[in-house]
Amino acid sequence: MKHHDTAKEFAVAKAECRDLFEKKLLDYGTSWRIMRPMSLTDQIMIKAMRIRSIEEKGVAKVDEGIRPEFIGIVNYCVMALIQLEMGPGENLQPETCMKLYDEKLNGATRLMENKNHDYDEAWRRMRVSSFTDIILQKLMRTKEIEGHAGKTIVSEGIDANYMDMINYALFALIKLSDS
Repeated sequence: MKHHDTAKEFAVAKAECRDLFEKKLLDYGTSWRIMRPMSLTDQIMIKAMRIRSIEEKGVAKVDEGIRPEFIGIVNYCVMALIQLEMGPGENLQPETCMKLYDEKLNGATRLMENKNHDYDEAWRRMRVSSFTDIILQKLMRTKEIEGHAGKTIVSEGIDANYMDMINYALFALIKLSDS
């Protein structure tokens, strides 16, 4: 049986997402800062729906698979976490933006480490398509909470859902690298 180093695999997947985020930051700046969290939720929904569509059809008309979409989910979730904290606003300096990116992604990683300990790496026995469905479910929950102006009675908030989506997308990236 193959030994897995979850921390290392997570670091590799996170680095791939961070690298693309940083390159796009150089191309576009922080133009996404104009977006409200709800709009970012919809962007994440588009990515997740494309993944599910490709999984169900078994083929993509646009010549990129699902991997870039999972990276996009991670990066849009990080943007959404930043926007939840700061609100839409002025562009950020690249260094400030990357510092916030790392802060949010590392927060999600700490959550994964705690949950992974408690669930004993159950995600390794899951299919990538299950991660897609869970992300879609988290998106539906997020949209529901957004419809209630961010208020919940007993449930985790929007930020927790974004962090979970980051982690499920990273799990998918790891599984896709393994196959």
